[in-house]
Amino acid sequence: MIYDYLVVRFGEITLKGKNKKQFVVKLENDVRDKLRKFASLEIKRHFDDLEIKLNHETADDVLAVLKKVFGIQNIWPAIKVGTDIEDIREGVLRIANQEKSAETFKIAARRKDKRYPIHGSELNQDLGGTVLKHCDWLHVDVHDPDLRIRVDVGYHETHIYGKEVQGAGGLPVGASGKVMLLLSGGIDSPVAAYLVAKRGAIVEAVHFQSPPYTSDRAKQKVIDLAKKLREYGGKFVLHLVPFTEAQVAIRDAVPEDYRITIMRRLMFRIAEKQAAQRGALALATGESLGQVASQTLESMNTINAVTNLPILRPLITMDKIDIAKIAKEIDTYEISIRPYEDCCTIFLPKAPRTRPDRNHAARFEQKLDVEALVREAVDGIETIVIDEDAQEDVLSQLL
Repeated sequence: MIYDYLVVRFGEITLKGKNKKQFVVKLENDVRDKLRKFASLEIKRHFDDLEIKLNHETADDVLAVLKKVFGIQNIWPAIKVGTDIEDIREGVLRIANQEKSAETFKIAARRKDKRYPIHGSELNQDLGGTVLKHCDWLHVDVHDPDLRIRVDVGYHETHIYGKEVQGAGGLPVGASGKVMLLLSGGIDSPVAAYLVAKRGAIVEAVHFQSPPYTSDRAKQKVIDLAKKLREYGGKFVLHLVPFTEAQVAIRDAVPEDYRITIMRRLMFRIAEKQAAQRGALALATGESLGQVASQTLESMNTINAVTNLPILRPLITMDKIDIAKIAKEIDTYEISIRPYEDCCTIFLPKAPRTRPDRNHAARFEQKLDVEALVREAVDGIETIVIDEDAQEDVLSQLL
């Protein structure tokens, strides 16, 4: 590509008030961290954008990383030329010839230096005529062009912007605290992790495994999902919870139709304990209203009763098609459909209760040593950190 630098534009951050600077600084730090492998880049922070000088780094490679950084609304590849009209014409043609896929275009020129002798409307006509003369595949469309070439004439140089690249939007990760997500190996919960991170939260995850009923391939599947999610939220911490003893105890003591409800209540208790240890202020799930028996309002009400933490459910109003579409966009779908069962499919009842009662659930739990099962599961947690190079480091429980 012919571009000299990239201009990163903020989205929702621009609406912030007196605390705007802390969001901008957080985004700048995220961008620097994600781009640290590009040693030649120069990054400058301005009030409403970040300017990244490429210094011969490949624009496409840098853009591929930036498109996954939350807090960025769009990115404008750009070049800098002088203020002489011939230099500007030549720069506009360079960009028009770069964007060969476009069929229609529009010039949007303005003078930051009002002393510049050519007015904005005249610049639009002049530069538009230059493009039409030399690029016979392009036609003018002032309402919805494929290519909008912005030209900003300054005091000492002119900035010319090429085709806008859409960013991920949202808020910088870490701007909204930390959330503990219940991560299964299915399609839904990785999408929930992505959407929670997009709102600026650091996402850590608990995954419940039940060897020997669940395999090492099921474990690797979840680790691979964590690697994908790391691309969007940075370092990803995954807590693997041993859940076999709890599930066997539930199977042996609880009526079949209430097993899913009691299992979910136990999961929430364990997740809450881990959240407290890790400084997370909410739990999150991939639940969608009415999708399965444990996701009816009655089930959610009964399951929620065991925790005082807020429960975030970003998929609550989505159907499976909506969720699968996002999963494909973030590249988790093919991993999620690998045919390796997680613990939620173990001892699955033929007819789970869809409208469980809180009092009945509490009565059935009296047959279990709930505190001991929770303590045993939390004490046995294996923590894995998926960092920039996607290598896993097993950490102690004291991490």
